[in-house]
Amino acid sequence: MSVVRLVNELPQAAPQASWLDTILKGDCVAALNRLPDHSIDIIFADPPYNLQLDGDLHRPDQSKVDAVDDHWDQFESFSAYDAFTRAWLLACRRVLKPNGTIWVIGSYHNIFRVGATMQDLGFWMLNDIIWRKNNPMPNFRGRRFQNAHETMIWASRDQKSKGYTFNYEAMKAANDDLQMRSDWLFPICTGAERLKDENGDKIHPTQKPEALLARILMASSKPGDIILDPFFGSGTTGAVAKRLGRHFVGIEREQKYIDAATARIASVEPLAGAELTVMTGKRAEPRVAFGSIVESGMLKPGAILSDARQRHAAIVRADGTVTTGGDAGSIHRMGAKVQGLDACNGWTFWHFEDDAGVLKPIDELRQQVRSGMVSAGG
Repeated sequence: MSVVRLVNELPQAAPQASWLDTILKGDCVAALNRLPDHSIDIIFADPPYNLQLDGDLHRPDQSKVDAVDDHWDQFESFSAYDAFTRAWLLACRRVLKPNGTIWVIGSYHNIFRVGATMQDLGFWMLNDIIWRKNNPMPNFRGRRFQNAHETMIWASRDQKSKGYTFNYEAMKAANDDLQMRSDWLFPICTGAERLKDENGDKIHPTQKPEALLARILMASSKPGDIILDPFFGSGTTGAVAKRLGRHFVGIEREQKYIDAATARIASVEPLAGAELTVMTGKRAEPRVAFGSIVESGMLKPGAILSDARQRHAAIVRADGTVTTGGDAGSIHRMGAKVQGLDACNGWTFWHFEDDAGVLKPIDELRQQVRSGMVSAGG
């Protein structure tokens, strides 16, 4: 993966090599308009939250809280914020691949407005994920519940997007073989991971923990995918993407954040290929029809199939069906019929004899075809 570069100007219809693994400086909508249609696999967006802070916030000891009061988080009205949200979401939707997905994180100040706009624009909600913080900031005024979570919306480009990436088996295995839930417990960014300037102050007030981005990318992307972050900030998305073998493109207008992100990403060492292999289940494997086994010559018409104990037999036909007992049909239907069952997995029930006369399930032939399909796909 190439070293991160800063791109100030990007020509219209720029080739991918000119913006891959780069930070584009400038307004997010203007920069997004320079990216090609349908060029991005996954988007992680951490937009301004429009916190509407009114005056300074102090702790009980009267020390000032380092809250988010930067100019980029300030909007003159809700309608101005809504217009901004619609503009960047439209630009994101154009660059997202048809089977791509988008993650948007926010707080109670903005996430409901963002979610409504996403639905208005045609995005299809897949999940809302609660990031529960195990070390949240206290509510110093004692007038509300402690705000201990943020919400992430995960959505596909539209309702028809069925081929999006979700590494279900990997997430389940990582969660002690239980389905991964929609509430995630992570600490806020602290310690050595928190970027600070020469005075010891936070470089970015809302730096997200790398563990949060790692789970997002491991759940919904593959090695080699392109990850877009239109509000790049301190570069957490780029750092995690590089480490996990993904490409990135970030958009940021503040030079101090760009400088910090560039140095941060340059220091990241990518993981090796074997460490990045994503665990998949049967549903993620390429579909192989029994007819293709016959068409390839791996089983010839007239070949005899039997069950493992050789109590039942069926003859392979040229059209990819099998016949037994005067009836014909799929390997699954005929397997069920001879056993008197309602259903049967014909791939594991029916067996063939190899050249050495050893009885093997026809599923081994299917796996050979699948291996060839994967190799041909790169």
